[in-house]
Amino acid sequence: MPLTEINFDGIIGPTHNYAGLSPGNLASANNAGAVSRPRDAALQGIAKMQANLDLGLAQGFFMPLPRPDHGWLESLATEYASADPHIRAAALSASSMWAANAATVSPAPDSADQRCHLSVANLVTMPHRSHEWPDTLAQLRLAFADEQHFAVHGPVPAPYGDEGAANHMRLCPGHGEAGVEVFVYGRSGGAFPARQHEEASRAIARKHGLDPAKTLFIEQSPTAIAAGAFHNDVVAVANENVLFTHEQAFADREGAYTAMRELCPWVEIVEVPAAYVSLADAIRSYLFNAQLVTLPDDAGMALVLPTEAQETTAVWSWLEQMIAGNGPIRKLIPVDVRQSMANGGGPACLRLRVVADPETVDSRFIATPDKLKTIAAVIEQHWPEEIASDAIGSNQLIEQVTLARAKLLEATGLHELLASSGD
Repeated sequence: MPLTEINFDGIIGPTHNYAGLSPGNLASANNAGAVSRPRDAALQGIAKMQANLDLGLAQGFFMPLPRPDHGWLESLATEYASADPHIRAAALSASSMWAANAATVSPAPDSADQRCHLSVANLVTMPHRSHEWPDTLAQLRLAFADEQHFAVHGPVPAPYGDEGAANHMRLCPGHGEAGVEVFVYGRSGGAFPARQHEEASRAIARKHGLDPAKTLFIEQSPTAIAAGAFHNDVVAVANENVLFTHEQAFADREGAYTAMRELCPWVEIVEVPAAYVSLADAIRSYLFNAQLVTLPDDAGMALVLPTEAQETTAVWSWLEQMIAGNGPIRKLIPVDVRQSMANGGGPACLRLRVVADPETVDSRFIATPDKLKTIAAVIEQHWPEEIASDAIGSNQLIEQVTLARAKLLEATGLHELLASSGD
């Protein structure tokens, strides 16, 4: 079977809550302390995956990580019941739902050994995410265990922060053809932390055996970071030969475009001018945190974007003009992921793109309509309906979410993950 793009979505875990743990993520900060609805959140994610299947796209999923992370708490010489509130919240975080931060992926056609390479992200910039990588790595090594086709790497060491595919793009004539990989990094010194370190990006490119002549390292705009674009995928997204980007996404806009065009003369840059859509509107609506996907049967490309984009007048007006212009992006597909959006993650945050033959992936991680129905049934029965900020320390909640994850692993046959390092 030929190589195809598979979107692996993170199933939103039963501990989904609004603790405001992520400085620079405006939605996360603005909704801190609000009542979350984990059941609705997870079902919204399942509906998005089913909608992608309905489009004829390949779809996979990852399991929620064990929460609270008792192993991490033990390393801090504490336990959940007695931990300080901010440590308790970090141990309970469901942030692994945003699979775009799980790893950086280089497809086989780009690598020297013609295998698909995945490097788990270290996420060291944020305490609540810094302890994700061991369990994420275990899951990646299970899903992509076929060493003939995959190489799964451990994290880049601290202090070089790496936040995965959210700061990585790929330009290529087609998913199964060799392409140019674009790593976007930030620089420190602004009001908010720059999440992606240049050295981390360069280390990953070396690990993956990428051709230096076909690899770009581009600085993210400090203006965009200061406006709340904590990852590049909040202001730019690429798919095959198309870059869809805000005018203020990169520190050196002209230099970035020139470098891309030199290596990819076939690239189409669809730029949204700041005069039409401000950074504030782009970030508020998560216009660029959309899944830019190639539709089957030569139907062009579609943007799977949050309903918030449809509700933001300037954004939707510009998008309608773009569609009317017969460009490469021909279809707009709004999806409801409001629970994720309220914590700062849109459709693109929820998925990790892997170009591979689906037959080489552990089939337990590949979505089908029946599997999604099974997962939805577990969610409806076991996920908490809501979590208020004062419920985070509840023993009853901890018992419920622990059972909920175990039931999901049982239903999907992923028993190996019960023994993850966080348990």
